[in-house]
Amino acid sequence: MKGWNGLLQAFPRVRVLVVGDIMMDEYIWGDVSRISPEAPVPVITVTRERYQLGGAANVVRNIRALGGRVLAAGVVGRDAMGEKVWSLLRELDVRTEGILVEPGRPTTMKTRVIAHNQQVVRYDRESREPISDAATRGLLRYAADHLAEIDAILVSDYAKGVVSKALMDGFHRLIRGRDLVIAVDPKLRNFAHYRYLTAITPNHHEAAQALGMEILSEADLCRAGRRLLRRTRSRSVLITRGGAGMSLFEEDGAITHIPAVAREVYDVTGAGDTVIGAFTLALAAGADFKQAARLSNIAAGIVVGEVGTATVTVEKLKGPLNNGIKKRKSRPGRL
Repeated sequence: MKGWNGLLQAFPRVRVLVVGDIMMDEYIWGDVSRISPEAPVPVITVTRERYQLGGAANVVRNIRALGGRVLAAGVVGRDAMGEKVWSLLRELDVRTEGILVEPGRPTTMKTRVIAHNQQVVRYDRESREPISDAATRGLLRYAADHLAEIDAILVSDYAKGVVSKALMDGFHRLIRGRDLVIAVDPKLRNFAHYRYLTAITPNHHEAAQALGMEILSEADLCRAGRRLLRRTRSRSVLITRGGAGMSLFEEDGAITHIPAVAREVYDVTGAGDTVIGAFTLALAAGADFKQAARLSNIAAGIVVGEVGTATVTVEKLKGPLNNGIKKRKSRPGRL
């Protein structure tokens, strides 16, 4: 296991292929001073607005903020938001040849209206239909062409049609016999496709729903972790638990419960993207599972303290990593 400083210094040498559901997030901020005379709803006076990368593209953004190098792959529509995705990714010095255009499909966009630091409403423009077989083949071809350049494949699944059995089976055929990290941030409807992974990072609700059980106690949590390891045949399962922190389950039977570190939570939007991005980057840089989980927990604790899909930098991590973990002991266990 590397020391924290050595691990952070290795991040710029790591190359991650991020594949998944690319989105655009729109934030509209305003003030509420009256109720509409047309209906019992607040009237929001818009003060500012911002576009930001979301979904798999936000995972890319998180990895770049930590210094990692990224190849992005996914699908956008032939529209203004698709062009904006390309523009924002290029500003981050991200390779975008793997982002394909699928005619007739909109670029997924989520619009959030925020007044007085509270989200008032969100509306989505999207298609959840599976992408075409040609697009899936195109994504796999891109991965195959760049396999020698990458250290990890990260699949960011938002259930918008990119991730499928064909895609996951194709990745496994590509990496067979290679020492590559493959990690998935899952969604419920595709759980049957996740197999033989280095890591999978469901939240506790996703874990419970995937297994058809309730997680009401630590014993339930341990049963869920054990079952997910068996079901996915993965090397690790990292279950995120909101304000309760995270629980890491490893193939050798080790369990590590990691308490949350956020002092105040303003917005959990995108926190899962931070977790999977930091966890995968750390594993590919040489961290063991426990070290990678602790780092991703610190990173998530930082981003939830900000409104909107925030990111964390290496500089923001250094203090909490070198000081905070000494004060907050992770609790080991066994399956």
